[in-house]
Amino acid sequence: MNPDLAPQEDLYLDRSLRPSAWSDYVGQKNIKDNLQILLMAAKERNHPPEHLLFYGPPGLGKTTLAHLIAKEMGAQIKITSGPAIEKVGDLASILTNLSAGDILFIDEIHRLNKMIEEVLYPAMESGHLNIIIGKGPGARVIQIDLPPFTLLAATTRVASISSPLRSRFSGGTFKLEFYTHEEIGEIIKRSAQILGINLDNEGALEIARRSRFTPRIANHLLKRCRDYAQIAKKPLDKKTIHEALSLMGIDDLGLNEPDRKIIEVIIEKFNGGPVGVGTLATALSEEEATIEDVYEPYLIQLGFWERTQRGRVATDKAYAHLGFDYPVERQGKLL
Repeated sequence: MNPDLAPQEDLYLDRSLRPSAWSDYVGQKNIKDNLQILLMAAKERNHPPEHLLFYGPPGLGKTTLAHLIAKEMGAQIKITSGPAIEKVGDLASILTNLSAGDILFIDEIHRLNKMIEEVLYPAMESGHLNIIIGKGPGARVIQIDLPPFTLLAATTRVASISSPLRSRFSGGTFKLEFYTHEEIGEIIKRSAQILGINLDNEGALEIARRSRFTPRIANHLLKRCRDYAQIAKKPLDKKTIHEALSLMGIDDLGLNEPDRKIIEVIIEKFNGGPVGVGTLATALSEEEATIEDVYEPYLIQLGFWERTQRGRVATDKAYAHLGFDYPVERQGKLL
């Protein structure tokens, strides 16, 4: 293990493994190409880049892109999140403390209060902050000029952002896609090198296949496999990785016990569906939002799960993966 990382690695793993140069950022080629053109043009004009919005599932690199943009522009980056900005005064304090050329990164921007959004509009469009002093007929508006800055925002729910706010990201809106196994393998090998872990190509791909196509999950699994190999006094090879991930309940496709449980419930209690998400949530003692946000996206991506007008349905692939016989009457039937 790299001794320089050891003391604080557990607390700052994501930070230590985050790419610090465009060449280290694997995947998302189309986004990188577009951003590099945008940033080069902004530097030639000696002007901050236009406001940018990144969206996609958690763990795909939205925050990393924000840091890379700041480094490319030689700018300071100030980081906050939608839930952390509770009052108009919170936003005003952040904006008035920015310096010229600074980058403000707001994570989970879809959770901003609508009243706060209204204050953000003129700040993004014309560099003004309008503060209302007083109430009723005696109220007055004070306009504060802001230094030129760039707002970078990230969200996992782009549809929850109001249209007026989305339209003000003049630099563009970029969707981050899931990674391929090969790309995840490259990321894992780079992380292993940083952490001082000996890992061959087979081992990296073994982790990649179970990472749900997501770099953050891949790095988490790498760390847990490293721990297992350390305690078991074994080399971190494909066999050891398989043992470690099996111990964690993660199968060959990256499904864990709760993932398999939700499929089993649909098959055994509801004959494979269709079943409404509310009914399914009750049967699992889960919240509907948890099913929709945590379980459903990956199951749909694997082709294990379908959303129909009548509810959720387990597919023949889900039956086969869990060892259930697919009902003959369902074969070739459209739901």
